Amino acid sequence: MIRDNLWRAWAWLLAFSLISTFAAQWLETYASMVGILILALAYLKMRLILSRYLGLAATPYWNAGFGLVLGLYMLGLLGLYLMPFA
Repeated sequence: MIRDNLWRAWAWLLAFSLISTFAAQWLETYASMVGILILALAYLKMRLILSRYLGLAATPYWNAGFGLVLGLYMLGLLGLYLMPFA
């Protein structure tokens, strides 16, 4: 069992990257759903990098602020991505 937070964060980043790659490579028929999944995984990776690697987990207000701003940015990207499918 991995006890160090950085190693666990690295393992999660690797898993999220593998899931993104698998989804983009083999789920081509569900293009809109794959795009949503990849954006969601990118958001989770961003949160993980900010909280673990940059140490924002120690400062909850900064972590929440960055999460909110970048979450709104991801929602904007999601809206732009879904516009052609409407």
